[in-house]
Amino acid sequence: MKAIRRCRTAVVLLALFAAPVAAQDFPSDSSVLAMLQARVDAGGAVGIAVGILESDGSVRTLNAGSAGMGKGAVDAGTVFEIGSISKVFTGILLADMARRGEVSLDDPVEMYLPEGVTVPTRNGAQITLLHLATHRSGLPRMPSNFAPVDPANPYADYTPGQLYEFLSSYELPRDIGAESEYSNLAVGLLGHALSRRLGMSYEEAIRERILSPLGMETTGIGLTPAMQEAMADGHDPGGDAVALWDIQTLEGAGGIRSNVDDMVRFVAANVGEPTTDLERAMRDAHSVREPMGGMEIGLNWITRTTEGQRTVWHNGGTGGFRTFVGFDPDQGTAVVVLTNSSIGADDIGFHLLNSSIPLSPPSLPEFALREAVHVAPQVLERYVGRYQLNPRVVASFELVDGRLRTSLTGQPKLFAYPASETVFFLRAVAAEIEFEVDETGAVTAMTLRQGGQTIRAPRIGGDPR
Repeated sequence: MKAIRRCRTAVVLLALFAAPVAAQDFPSDSSVLAMLQARVDAGGAVGIAVGILESDGSVRTLNAGSAGMGKGAVDAGTVFEIGSISKVFTGILLADMARRGEVSLDDPVEMYLPEGVTVPTRNGAQITLLHLATHRSGLPRMPSNFAPVDPANPYADYTPGQLYEFLSSYELPRDIGAESEYSNLAVGLLGHALSRRLGMSYEEAIRERILSPLGMETTGIGLTPAMQEAMADGHDPGGDAVALWDIQTLEGAGGIRSNVDDMVRFVAANVGEPTTDLERAMRDAHSVREPMGGMEIGLNWITRTTEGQRTVWHNGGTGGFRTFVGFDPDQGTAVVVLTNSSIGADDIGFHLLNSSIPLSPPSLPEFALREAVHVAPQVLERYVGRYQLNPRVVASFELVDGRLRTSLTGQPKLFAYPASETVFFLRAVAAEIEFEVDETGAVTAMTLRQGGQTIRAPRIGGDPR
């Protein structure tokens, strides 16, 4: 990737009033690669791609692990779901529209929703665009009518109509602006309202205002053919592939996909002296507006200060991905960390930006590390079928590529790993399954052990669907 260089203006007078912060020296390529490979080897990531922006504007990209079964190694072009990092794009879109006079931060969000849709109020106060961007709206993390048909792709069927229905019926539990509560609903609503104001989809809005001006050609919500070809598989904590998330209506909270090349280009535009109106809007989005859980928040960007050094950051997560982006606005350095695993790697990003913040690799649960034994496919095949856990929940089992896969009614499909010919365990959650086989070799029931409960389920049919 070609080096990205930014012009910076030194403000000498600042040195008279503030103690200088020592420059962060990034580790060598070999040290970073060893860090990434150790994370993969320990089961903390399937694949991991990192981009580093040095203070001189030069860029390094380093990678370890796999993009998925049969997809080869990850690299700077591999596409990942960036999850809640999408929120900072929504914050920048808000800042850009405010600079252009298209909205005001203090506008009630209800102004930009269809006639007849009401947004909850409290004590005469209305929820504004700024309240949504700083997580101080009083709205919950998720709407109560969020009930996905497919839990493996939970946002795919949530409609604007459902969003409006929730807003029109919800009662706020506290005063607007009183305290922070991280809310996917709030930022999803913000993105929805801003795109309605512009008369275009959210993806069209961020492409016109942010992605195209920055040359981010491999970033978006819908997958282009090139993005589809480069798309990594997401994975659960046990390393099994899971479905991608197709986020509708609330895409401003987490619907974007991107790669390290594009994300380094994006973060480079967030540091240094701004030279365009978009970059000036980006600085507006960084500006601290409210305290938030021991840190501070701007327009969705979070600021953490450690031993005098500021890190402006956000992370993200979907069903099979965990991501991080952060930068030091004073030194003009930045780090992007993208993984195709549902185990976080924020510690790598924070540590690279500020070496006083230690690495804290995730402590993987024992169930995710448990070793499986080999069981012949013809033995596994006899377990295929349906088992009645209770009147409303059925456990279904099917054979996929010689492996046993299970799901409960309305829940995602997960692989079951054999501990013996009759006992199986899951790696995504702490659960164990034992099949009952009678003297004729027929499978008559299964027992599920999970969360301290033991539930026996008689077999009710051989069709796993």
